[in-house]
Amino acid sequence: MENQTKVLVTGAGGFIGSHLVTYLKEKGYWVRGADIKYPEFAATDADEFEILDLRRWDNCLQATRGVEEVFALAADMGGMGFISNHHAQILYNNSLINLHTLEAAKTNDVKRYLYTSSACIYPEYLQESADAKPLKEADAYPAQPQDAYGWEKLVSEILCMHYRNDYGIETRTVRFHNIFGEKGTWEGGREKAPAAMCRKIAEAKLNGKTEIEIWGDGEQTRSFCYINDCVEGLYRLMRSDFSEPLNLGQDRMVTINQLADIIAEIADFKITKKHIDGPQGVRGRNSDNDKLREVLKWEPEISLEDGLKTTYQWIEEQVRRQATKDKEFSKIAGK
Repeated sequence: MENQTKVLVTGAGGFIGSHLVTYLKEKGYWVRGADIKYPEFAATDADEFEILDLRRWDNCLQATRGVEEVFALAADMGGMGFISNHHAQILYNNSLINLHTLEAAKTNDVKRYLYTSSACIYPEYLQESADAKPLKEADAYPAQPQDAYGWEKLVSEILCMHYRNDYGIETRTVRFHNIFGEKGTWEGGREKAPAAMCRKIAEAKLNGKTEIEIWGDGEQTRSFCYINDCVEGLYRLMRSDFSEPLNLGQDRMVTINQLADIIAEIADFKITKKHIDGPQGVRGRNSDNDKLREVLKWEPEISLEDGLKTTYQWIEEQVRRQATKDKEFSKIAGK
């Protein structure tokens, strides 16, 4: 179709990016994906997929050529275990990615640019208790993010604002609040809390061991948003005329202990919790969705339980497949 809008999704080999590519294709867009890797768990639905290191200026120019819109999702990131131990790497890599991609979009006359920020930009002093009040977009300042990941995201938000004001590119900025779902990283250290908890419980169920480890006392709180709601929100924001940062997440806060209990019930498996030392991030975080409802006339609709059910079933399948592969390897190796 010659009249298809051409869009670029950076980070299209990642969890949210790969889901977004599929969503946009279903909406009738022509989609180019760009990333340093292909999607790990399913073939890409992109019309074109280019393996590019977007820390490099020339690769960003190549990726943004001939497209009208950019969904900028590329980032070096992971769960709290990764974020809390790779500050310099994260700040350096993500700064290069965002500086070069936004400038390349301007150079190639991209009309709309959606930047994916994070709830990690919010000040640590507002998140020191488990019952912390929901975070409004205006709470970002005075700024005091907890880590380098949050600082880099905040600076890139400001960069988008100035590119809009100085060059006229229609920028949109979304602040993710803990997106989860199937076909995402579930092991290896970069997985986030819902995936890690699903894996731990699936492994315990498979091995007949009830004990699972939880970092800290498990009373730290978060809200979690399912991937299908996430990509719907991204699309709605890009099509809107709202140019300021906007939260995208659920506004139901649960403890990590409660998260474990919900997943254990889905798995139909009784667990015991072992609390150990480990990075926990801020004590409490939740999304205030008043602005989201006002701007988009919509909010995330899929319950935590429904999203976790789909996610757990997929991760349990991955755990079982991996266990089968390990057994086959042991036989071949004569162990």
